[in-house]
Amino acid sequence: MPSPRIRRAWLTAAAAASLALTGLTAPAQAEDAPQDVTSATVQEPLATETAPAPLATAAWTPGGPASPGDFTLSPGALNAETTARVTRLDSVLPKSGVQNLLIGANRDVSPWCSRDPFGTAPDPDIKYCLQNDDSTSREWVPQGFSGVSDAQDDELWGTAGNIQLFASYDGWDPGREDDPDPATGDCTAAETEANDACNQKGVRITFVQSRVNPASGISEIKYRHVLLGWTYVNSADHVSFDGLHASEYPIQKGVHAGGIVWYGNYLYVADTRNGLRVFDMRTIMDLDPDGDPGTHDAMGSDTDGVKTTANTEDKTKVGRHDNVWYSFGYRYVMPQVAAWKFKAGQGNPAGSYGCVPTGAPKASYISLDRSTTPDRLIMGEYCRPQSGAESTGRIASYPVADLEQRSLDVTAQGWANYLPLAGGGAQGAAAHDGTLYVNESKGTDEPGNLWRYTWNDGQLVTSGQAVKTARGAEDLYVERGTGRLWSLSEHRPGSDPDCKANPDASDPDGTDYCQRVLYAHKLSWLDARP
Repeated sequence: MPSPRIRRAWLTAAAAASLALTGLTAPAQAEDAPQDVTSATVQEPLATETAPAPLATAAWTPGGPASPGDFTLSPGALNAETTARVTRLDSVLPKSGVQNLLIGANRDVSPWCSRDPFGTAPDPDIKYCLQNDDSTSREWVPQGFSGVSDAQDDELWGTAGNIQLFASYDGWDPGREDDPDPATGDCTAAETEANDACNQKGVRITFVQSRVNPASGISEIKYRHVLLGWTYVNSADHVSFDGLHASEYPIQKGVHAGGIVWYGNYLYVADTRNGLRVFDMRTIMDLDPDGDPGTHDAMGSDTDGVKTTANTEDKTKVGRHDNVWYSFGYRYVMPQVAAWKFKAGQGNPAGSYGCVPTGAPKASYISLDRSTTPDRLIMGEYCRPQSGAESTGRIASYPVADLEQRSLDVTAQGWANYLPLAGGGAQGAAAHDGTLYVNESKGTDEPGNLWRYTWNDGQLVTSGQAVKTARGAEDLYVERGTGRLWSLSEHRPGSDPDCKANPDASDPDGTDYCQRVLYAHKLSWLDARP
């Protein structure tokens, strides 16, 4: 009888590279193998590793021009196969549109609660507080930010407006921490029973909407989580899905989703050393259509015609097991439909904060600039300069519409520069009306810095002083209609010794300088700062 331990069978580097190049899945497992053990889980994009260029040949200047060619993206080798698998999954699982998902949003935002990651920094124009388990979760760490102002020129999805999106990665796995073996470092039965967080869930996207409840006429802000997935064909020849993991990290660690952009039907997610993952808002799968988790709704049949059901109560499984669909307890799953990978060799070492000045960059964060023609996707690097990898980080722009075709390379166009940020640490950047806004995190011990830069004869130059902002400030998103620059904070109480609770005894649990919030500053206010 198979062990209850939930594992993933990881490929060797050679096998992974072979599969990525051929577009084939691995041979099926023996008939008696448990369905959750498969080697057909190589996820794209997959970086081409290379040695970094010698420093003597890599002259560069902070703020100066960088090579657009280094940012060139190539279509993923498995795009056609991925499309076929998603089409097959679409025939088995029912779908939910974004509007239906928003109508059924099940979690509440509290604006202007006592949580305060700003400390001595100026208060933002608006602040959203998540429910306590999301604000202080050890498991889910918020990163990327986007919204309907990126998605549509009129800032409406159908008739729905006032929508923000943020991404979080699963940053805690007791099984992984206790057992770092790449082949087995997942969940023992005892760990699963003690804490479902043991499972490596990958990345989730959270939809947030400010609206008027049609039934009560009362204004409210609601949100809902959606699990991102990677499709594959399992050992029983059934289409299935897993959470996201980066190819260079056999134990989930690499897909931080440090930046996201929602543009038209597609959601682009940064995969740090590899490129971009692409998701489609039209293929959000609903594993609980009647909204009652206890009913275990009927799903469709795969190519063999066997009937299936879904279980969103069990938080310890994902994908199809014994004709039942699981999703780590999430109602909604959005599968990856394509990938873009860096064409140049990746010389940035895995797990390092240092950045080399040439070759493929890191996709640490992304955003959208709709103030230009054409609309541009912005991509930049998080770096901490160190010996042998001393770059402050590069940033460049792409014509975002070019990413909707998936047959030709896409090269950075418009501009490409090294950041003038001497100490590195850029967590997010957004461009609007000729100004580049960059969030610099200062860790948990002090507020972050929001920098402003402009272009002068191809050089990025500092415009004014840094504006103090939240501790753990992350990705940036421009909401054009409201004139707001949105971001979010990533830290939580207990994540670092410097995350100390406010000593106010009247509210010992509700206030902490590191509790997470979504927030926005007015662009007009920022631009008026000295």
